[in-house]
Amino acid sequence: MSPKLAIVTGANKGIGFAIVRGLCKRFDGVVYLTSRDEERGKTAVLELNKEGLNPKYHQLDITDSKSLEVFRDYIKEKYGGIDVLVNNAAIAFKTNATEPVAVQAAETLRVNYFAVLATCEILFPLLRNGARVVNISSSCGHLSNIPSESLRNQLKDPKLTIPELSTLMNKYIKEAKQGTQSAEWGNSSYNVSKVGLTALTMIQQRLLSDRDIKVNAVHPGYVDTDMTSHKGPLSIYEGAAAPLFLALDAPDTVRGQYVWYDKRIVNWDGQRP
Repeated sequence: MSPKLAIVTGANKGIGFAIVRGLCKRFDGVVYLTSRDEERGKTAVLELNKEGLNPKYHQLDITDSKSLEVFRDYIKEKYGGIDVLVNNAAIAFKTNATEPVAVQAAETLRVNYFAVLATCEILFPLLRNGARVVNISSSCGHLSNIPSESLRNQLKDPKLTIPELSTLMNKYIKEAKQGTQSAEWGNSSYNVSKVGLTALTMIQQRLLSDRDIKVNAVHPGYVDTDMTSHKGPLSIYEGAAAPLFLALDAPDTVRGQYVWYDKRIVNWDGQRP
């Protein structure tokens, strides 16, 4: 009988690291810390070893399909399936970034939406019945961040498919390159990427409900990390609380939801808290 298995992407620092730490303390099974940079990932594992915690490590670059396939094959052969998957890996350009909007749009969506989608497409076949998937979104992932009512209606359409959602994300990239994105999409590629991820969560839940798999998106709070330039008031451990709740504690009825850092279920397409 294979042990239960939990995987966290982008986990060598920040919220991902704190989620691995929390899982190691409470999850009844094997926990994998993954990261793009192998040296940093192994250093993070050593930090947790000092606390008496013993996560496993595997290199994983979610933007590289070969890396994803190697990881999938390894997990399939060694464990047979996945019980918890936390999609945490993401990027954010700083507010003073000098890269053109077109570059920021393409790169942010490439990592935060399309690479997460690829991760799911490659790893979801390994999800065991009853598994839990936690997509790390953001307050920026609330639908109210999209100015266009027409776009909001498309994104929340209960019949929206993943190919249609991906077409919308590519439409944003194209319009950002043309400099025509602001009126409908707003001026933040990060917002669009996280709205896309939250919309993806809703679709994934619809597709997996018949297998008792729970897929939820979570805003972990404004956390003191490199991504926020250490401006967030919450510690990484406070930021890990809601993701850990969804991974371990949330009732089985919590599925296809957008959950706030204080564990409240928030209306994704309603008024922002």
